[in-house]
Amino acid sequence: MTTLCLRYGRTAKILHWTIVGLLAVQYPIGWLMPDVHRGQAPGAPMTFHVSIGIAILALIVVRFVWRLTHPVAPETSLVAWQRLSSEVVHWMLYISVLATTLTGWLFASFRGWSLKLFYLVSLPMLASDNAAAGKAIDGLHQAAEWSLLALIGIHLAAALAHIFVYRDRVMQRMLPG
Repeated sequence: MTTLCLRYGRTAKILHWTIVGLLAVQYPIGWLMPDVHRGQAPGAPMTFHVSIGIAILALIVVRFVWRLTHPVAPETSLVAWQRLSSEVVHWMLYISVLATTLTGWLFASFRGWSLKLFYLVSLPMLASDNAAAGKAIDGLHQAAEWSLLALIGIHLAAALAHIFVYRDRVMQRMLPG
């Protein structure tokens, strides 16, 4: 039987804030790196972008498993619509991170790129070289990126509302310390 905690534990906080930090690095790299055209080898920006994406993918899977095996009780001070919307946004964040990272990896695979995780370990190809599929999956990857960014914005706005508007200390459950 799993016991519900009232606060997030150290592991959940470390996973959460590590993913936040990696996403804060990942988005600028993705937006600022030069386009890699067919027949070109991906350079350092693409290697780091994919490597960070794979690290985020691994961490979000661990975070998801951790959340399932170490549940935290819903904040009792929240009204029903806030509890429900919090749960929905959190699950949508998990799905969106998974979709964004997996479509990025698929895109690299469809382009036929041989990539190494931080120049150390070769990443397996999830698919074979296919230009048409690569173009389609690139569109899905971009849509997933924007969806994830919108969800992050909603999540951040709610967090700031709890700090500055409601002043209900809900955020203390996930803050370091």
